[in-house]
Amino acid sequence: MARYLPEFTDSGDLILPKNFERWIYVGSPLTPNALNGGKANFPEFHNVYIEPGAYDIYLKTGVFPEGTIMFKELQLTLPQQHPDGSRDEPSGRGYFPGKLNGADVSVKDSKRFAATHGWGYFNFNHSEPKAATGKLKTAAECADCHTANAKKDMVWTQFYPRLDK
Repeated sequence: MARYLPEFTDSGDLILPKNFERWIYVGSPLTPNALNGGKANFPEFHNVYIEPGAYDIYLKTGVFPEGTIMFKELQLTLPQQHPDGSRDEPSGRGYFPGKLNGADVSVKDSKRFAATHGWGYFNFNHSEPKAATGKLKTAAECADCHTANAKKDMVWTQFYPRLDK
């Protein structure tokens, strides 16, 4: 399978990956405001996708290859009806996806991002529409938390059964 590799501007910004919604979906952790004292760091579903070529290599080797792109599309929950942030819908009481809310993207490039353990982290707005390009985030903004908490190679594989191998 042909890989889709990250594209950068001359100034080093990441160009918004194309057709990410057709990539391999790995999961959607949820950290709603109502369960986090009204102020979750990321108060939405995190719909996470991995570029298909990188996923195939990862399944074979157990290693995220250079050029891996992880795309986290943010999606707010529908307005709450109960104090815990949940609501009632025909399927029952729970948390339900609402409007899209931007994206965060990580890219593995051991040389380019050596200072952040081989991964670069980019934001494409925490609102819609998504920005056309994203600037590299500082270690304190993203990488430090991944270093301290991600299970494998700066990736939160513990939240994604398809990747937790």
